[in-house]
Amino acid sequence: MCSNKLRMVQQFVCILFLLPYGGISQEATLKKLDKYFQTSLTAWNIPGMSIAIVKDDSLVFAKGYGVRDIATKEAVDENTLFAIASNSKSFTSAALAILVDEGTLKWDDKVIDYLSYFKLYDQYVTQSMTIRDLLSHRSGLKTYSGDLIWYRSSHSREEVVRRARFLEPKYSFRTEFGYSNIMYLAAGEIIPIVKNASWDDFVKNRFFDPLGMNRTFTSVKDIESIDNVAMPHKKINGINVNIGYLNWDNIGPAGSIISSAKDMSKWLKLHLNYGVVNNKVIISEEQIREMRHPHVSKRVGAGSESLWPTKHFSAYGLGWDLFDYNGYKIVTHGGDYDGMISQTVMVPELGLGFVILTNVTNLLPSALMFSILDEYTGMQENNDWADLFLEFETIGKEVEVREEYSNAQKRVPNTEPTLSLEKYVGEYYGEIYGKAEVKQIDEYLHVQFLPTPVFHGKLSHWHYDTFTIEMTEVPSLKKGKCSFVIDSQGEVEEMRIDIPNPDFDFTELEFKKIK
Repeated sequence: MCSNKLRMVQQFVCILFLLPYGGISQEATLKKLDKYFQTSLTAWNIPGMSIAIVKDDSLVFAKGYGVRDIATKEAVDENTLFAIASNSKSFTSAALAILVDEGTLKWDDKVIDYLSYFKLYDQYVTQSMTIRDLLSHRSGLKTYSGDLIWYRSSHSREEVVRRARFLEPKYSFRTEFGYSNIMYLAAGEIIPIVKNASWDDFVKNRFFDPLGMNRTFTSVKDIESIDNVAMPHKKINGINVNIGYLNWDNIGPAGSIISSAKDMSKWLKLHLNYGVVNNKVIISEEQIREMRHPHVSKRVGAGSESLWPTKHFSAYGLGWDLFDYNGYKIVTHGGDYDGMISQTVMVPELGLGFVILTNVTNLLPSALMFSILDEYTGMQENNDWADLFLEFETIGKEVEVREEYSNAQKRVPNTEPTLSLEKYVGEYYGEIYGKAEVKQIDEYLHVQFLPTPVFHGKLSHWHYDTFTIEMTEVPSLKKGKCSFVIDSQGEVEEMRIDIPNPDFDFTELEFKKIK
């Protein structure tokens, strides 16, 4: 009788291990998700994708889908390299966490105590900004402010940080969330000051090497002779086009890492194990928890509440986005590189972590995040997130078309520029970005941003002193407007550029004509 009871208990324990959530075995769940991943890839017309899932300190799923390059058709696998973009931020916050553990610095140390050249628009903010502030996006700057300073420009890391002092804040200091790549760059630049090692070398020596992340790099230069690399793509007129890699070295600590799904699973394991790998403490549990602690609140709007009724809060920690979902705390981050989108996700209470890497601009990683979360958190409602997000993407494109049509109607026909074209020619300068030049080639004006060679475009007259501009070397940029301000003396005083884009605000750049 006792032996029968013992066998029953043993069988029950085995069943518990097989039924970690919702009464469905992990094997069945992974099989279901695998099919869903492939179906979604096809429906979204995405060239390639790689996904890895960690559960209870084990890599339970790692697989590639589709192709690395639409031209070569070589298959993606779990070791295929992708740019992870802003998922690099968790490496920067973790690097500084190590320095906190070592006693080299403190989270609330003032930034100017390490970076003498660090200045912001407001002197009080300059004097008060801490490392914690840098890493939690509460500087007062609006989201993506100043990104045109670094994007594809010749400005060095230090020069990018120096120019941030001319950016006008949108919010009061420490009151609102404003996503800032430049503040993360500043955080990473503290490392060479205190350790006599670059950010790149530090994360390699402290993370990549100890974790066995042998296919993880901090620069596109490092992958020039590496095989099994996915290529970035962009949909142009509905067709996937290989747009090649861009060098993000000058913003490295905020977004330059290139890795694979399998390597990133090791990074997630480290965090799920509270900083321990192979019985060795890499980061203390105290600092792991500090990185997951909410440091600045993010708003949960009515639309979000309607779509995710179990979501009650949203915040940012140190290198991680935080929110609740179906009763669990979610620790996550996204990455948006030109032609590549990624997502890393952890549910510490469930010992669950996963990474999704794709090689075209798309919303699928966000959709699949919720699909995987639904399966593992036992969400009763079975939403087809991939289909729903695809609908969002389609609606977004329709809105863009309507906006372009609306703008076209605002043109005043049969007007001419105030001055002859040669009067607009010359150099223009603004403290935030630097120089731009206007030239006349045949009957057209052309604008060239000098620190960023690919930022150039022909100007076509729109009305009065406004011209359309299209930077054809940057597929992600739409057609915009370039307007000239004429002073009371009848001379060109200023050039203003407005190219609608969710990531870059051209309107915050000032270009005064050099006379």
